[in-house]
Amino acid sequence: MRTASAASTLLRALPLALTLAFGAAHAAPQAELLELAKKEQQPLLDTLRDLVHIESGSKDVEGLKKIADYIAGKLRAQGGKVEVISPTDIYRLDDTPEKLGPMVHAEFKGQGTSRIMLIAHMDTVYLPGMLKDQPFRVDGDKAYGLGIADDKQGVALILHTVAMLKTLGIQDFGMLTVLINGDEEISSPGARSTITRLGAEQDAVFSFEGGGSDGGLRLATSGIGAAYLKVHGKASHAGAKPEDGVNALYELSHQLLQLQDLSRPQDGLKLNWTVAKAGTNRNVVPAEATAQADARALRVADFTSLEKAMQEKIAHKLLPQAKVELKFEVRRPPLEANDSARQLAKHAQGIYEQELQLPMTVMSRATGGGTDAAFAALKTKGGVIEGFGLSGHGAHSNDAEYVHISTIAPRLYLAARMIQDLSRQAVK
Repeated sequence: MRTASAASTLLRALPLALTLAFGAAHAAPQAELLELAKKEQQPLLDTLRDLVHIESGSKDVEGLKKIADYIAGKLRAQGGKVEVISPTDIYRLDDTPEKLGPMVHAEFKGQGTSRIMLIAHMDTVYLPGMLKDQPFRVDGDKAYGLGIADDKQGVALILHTVAMLKTLGIQDFGMLTVLINGDEEISSPGARSTITRLGAEQDAVFSFEGGGSDGGLRLATSGIGAAYLKVHGKASHAGAKPEDGVNALYELSHQLLQLQDLSRPQDGLKLNWTVAKAGTNRNVVPAEATAQADARALRVADFTSLEKAMQEKIAHKLLPQAKVELKFEVRRPPLEANDSARQLAKHAQGIYEQELQLPMTVMSRATGGGTDAAFAALKTKGGVIEGFGLSGHGAHSNDAEYVHISTIAPRLYLAARMIQDLSRQAVK
């Protein structure tokens, strides 16, 4: 992590955000930039084809290495200082595989002071061998392919945004950082610490998940948590000697009833028990019982308080001889909007609506969970915005995942314009 203090970052970020907030976007688009964005459409589609044709499921380490090398090569060709990083600081979740795919980290040093990071992920939910049934194809305004919407379009947009900046000679930023990870679909156990560390250094972070059907930007998402409850009892014959056993199912039932009232829907905090298992045979007192819960929160602190409340509850047992264990995972923290993000989003909205004459919504209230942008926002004072990607549909679908080709040029223009404005505002 850089040694610059949080206060220094704040002093950089606030003037940037305030200047952007009060500086209206140009009424007319920058002709050279817009023309370049249009010319970049076909090269970006070619890159999308290449990315889609590299299978890169979250647990396909070899596939992830292959796509990482492809991305790293593209970034090096643009003059970046590039490294392919194997995760070492791993937050192991219940479903984390033994081996994780790499990250691609690139830095482009400019002549100014602003620090901007672009993030996307290269992993998909698909299994090896599924590509043959849905290769890349174009049908009208739609480009289809496995993982094309989530999130290979985001990777392609970043690569071609960087290429446009180089073509136009835009280098007024201090440092432009690119981070592409390979474990987003399994809650980023290997990349989260790197995203948080790098995010803390930035004046702005733009995440290139899909922009939805209306090209909207998102400033907040709910966090995702998971609770795992395990009860250890003692087996015995259910008919002949039930009194010799410790019924784990009884204790689990008791605990679930104790833990059913911890939700606060009015505050966006939800805890719902969804899976339970116990016993081996009808005539055996169960020695073990387990349950799983899904948790959602709008604030990082809510997960901390929820786990504390759960630990206090499970201390009260129905069967003193039973052993009760609770494991709580923060699979993704919530993304919480700050003033800097709101002002940056307002500026982006002005560019889209005034310069491109296209509608754009900005969602500052959480409408869903699951974004790496939330990790980037944990320790930063800068603005973090999700949804810079293409409009599309069918993520996680093996027969209908596509992006709208007509959104390529507008999204390239928006990303380049935001980097340009942030960079020029930051030059001292």
